[in-house]
Amino acid sequence: MTTERDPSKLRSHRWFAPDDMRSFGHRSRLKAMGFDDVDYQNRPVIGILNTWSELNTCHSHFKQRADDVRRGILQAGGFPVEIPVMSLGEMLMKPTTMLYRNLLAMEVEEVLRCHPIDAAVLMGGCDKTVPAMLMGAISADIPSIFLPAGPMLKAKWKDVTLGSGSDVWKYWDERVAGNLCDSDWKGIENCIGRSAGTCMTMGTASTMACATEAMGFSLPGAANVPSVVAEHARLGTQTGRRAVDMAWEELKPSTFLTSESIDNALMTSFAIGGSTNAIVHLIAIAGRLGIELTLDRFDALSRITPVLADIRPGGRFLMEDFFDAGGLRAMLARMTDLLNTECKTVTGKTLGEQIEGSEVIDNEVIRTRENPVDPAGGTCLLKGNLAPNGCVIKSIAADPNLLQHRGPAVVFNDYPEMKAKIHDPEINVTAESVLIMRSA
Repeated sequence: MTTERDPSKLRSHRWFAPDDMRSFGHRSRLKAMGFDDVDYQNRPVIGILNTWSELNTCHSHFKQRADDVRRGILQAGGFPVEIPVMSLGEMLMKPTTMLYRNLLAMEVEEVLRCHPIDAAVLMGGCDKTVPAMLMGAISADIPSIFLPAGPMLKAKWKDVTLGSGSDVWKYWDERVAGNLCDSDWKGIENCIGRSAGTCMTMGTASTMACATEAMGFSLPGAANVPSVVAEHARLGTQTGRRAVDMAWEELKPSTFLTSESIDNALMTSFAIGGSTNAIVHLIAIAGRLGIELTLDRFDALSRITPVLADIRPGGRFLMEDFFDAGGLRAMLARMTDLLNTECKTVTGKTLGEQIEGSEVIDNEVIRTRENPVDPAGGTCLLKGNLAPNGCVIKSIAADPNLLQHRGPAVVFNDYPEMKAKIHDPEINVTAESVLIMRSA
């Protein structure tokens, strides 16, 4: 896209261009950090909002990746400035990062609003980081593009392929049952987290990365690139270059995100067998756009969307396999009749233009429409006496025998009580029991 590059239209122009005392102060403080006039004059200022932390495994490669983004910004003639924002690492924050999602959203919004930033690269990946950064950027309404952390490499223990975030539950049950020795348990611990990056199963992180790409907030193909491969470094550089163009084009979230974009994210989440947490986050993201989503809307779209990605925990494969099989673009190309393909994206192109010609390499990992993992309902809405206002389940990840079940209720007052009592040999619980927490 060819755009007139008038520096006076840049947002940062208000900070640095005027011949007044305040702008003198702004320029002099940049120079105190070693920058010269040529670094920033008549150039878009691109904020690199980095959620790197040594207590967040998912983002532990972001130090290097920020340099890749910086390279792309410089190549395109922008002025990169890296700004650390709160890192939400699900594995090491207690009790849950959900308590801090909105705090990060506020931080992103205010960091963008108060600084001389013309466009931003949002670097996130772990579960709540993704919606938080999108929510903040939407509210600030400054040109922004998302760079997902990418999934970690798939793991091997002996001759078993492990999926972080899912297999741990299975093998913990085996250990509690006395079927797994301490040595094997330690062996699994040492290898289940293969590299930096998000869980390599279709958990919340990869679900939200896919939803983000489908709604047009990241570069095509960005959602599934493994975190530590060369393609991810190149993706960082490409994202930096694109951010500069977005600054000149004034391509704000409000100029390309619509209710149809949100629907694309929803249907993508269903087709990949995504996390139920995506529903909570997409409601919040839509709310920042002034769009009200209801559980009934989710249910209606889920009923018409087949599950095409055969990925754990609802399937057999892992995110690295999904990437090798053609990735999200190839899957979306198989469901264009269900998508709003005219929706615009951060590239300035439509979603349809971005997925056109994408090829599926492996029909086992990315199923055909004639052979889906499930014809519909990867995520289902339930209503009843336990959830009169509705609740959701990831039905494809459940044992079919559980979809219709009757059994005695075992009631706990809260999670700590359940955790304390669940292994008590005196507790009256069987395989048919239904565990209920009052506080839930």
